[in-house]
Amino acid sequence: MDPWRYSAQGISVALRVTPRGGRDDIDGIETLANGRAVVKVRVRAIAEGGEANRAVTEMLAKALGVPKAKVRILSGVTSRLKQVAVDGDPAKLGEVLRKLTAAKPDGL
Repeated sequence: MDPWRYSAQGISVALRVTPRGGRDDIDGIETLANGRAVVKVRVRAIAEGGEANRAVTEMLAKALGVPKAKVRILSGVTSRLKQVAVDGDPAKLGEVLRKLTAAKPDGL
């Protein structure tokens, strides 16, 4: 099951974020212990003052080819587990996410 859901406005993506991860990157899809699938992302920024959240939204915007204003955190502002909305063509966004996560299998 994909860790994102489609809507008329775009997609909603479940993330597990690693702040101070050494680089800004998407590491693939992971299945959590409760069976929930999430997209693993890491950012160089620290988790203070919203730095990591800002880095996550900027990195996702760049990776998905949308303006930064189109990416917003729906829930999990102070948690590693976040729900992020990306506005745009849901089919295109889903396809780009599939390509970004396909080369990186679960658990690696």
